[in-house]
Amino acid sequence: MKKLLLLLLSISLTISAFAQNEDLPNTRIKDLATNKPIAFNEAIEPGKVTLISFWATWCVPCITEIKTFKKKLPEWQKEVDFNYITISMDETSREAMARNYVKSNGWKFPCYIDVNSDLMRSVGFSNIPFTAIIDKNGKIVYTHTSFQLGGEKDVFEKIKKYDKE
Repeated sequence: MKKLLLLLLSISLTISAFAQNEDLPNTRIKDLATNKPIAFNEAIEPGKVTLISFWATWCVPCITEIKTFKKKLPEWQKEVDFNYITISMDETSREAMARNYVKSNGWKFPCYIDVNSDLMRSVGFSNIPFTAIIDKNGKIVYTHTSFQLGGEKDVFEKIKKYDKE
């Protein structure tokens, strides 16, 4: 079991190291509010740090992460001017469920969906929750897989760091 965990951690770190400092792909995702497609790199505001949560309706740690970030956003955004978006990894058959979940939970931040996992492959990760920070220059500078309560403090420290650069 320990060997399996070490192997998974190693793969995760390798993927994370590969993804960091890469140009943003123009992979098409769909806006859950408008149902319109958009290129991923166009969903990121130039000159501003962006925090991204990749999630799915069936992923309990993903939902916990987003609820935690949502609760912290007002406080964090008083200190740092950054964007927060979510990207659902639900399949086409669960798209309506993802859209309804966003609406019923009152998520006011931009929410997208990657129904065919094209963006997941473009960015180079395979597990969710997957968190990414995009710097002001449009580069992926931080990635992390999994979520534990308390981990949001580290994420916010990274946001502050990249906002100053």
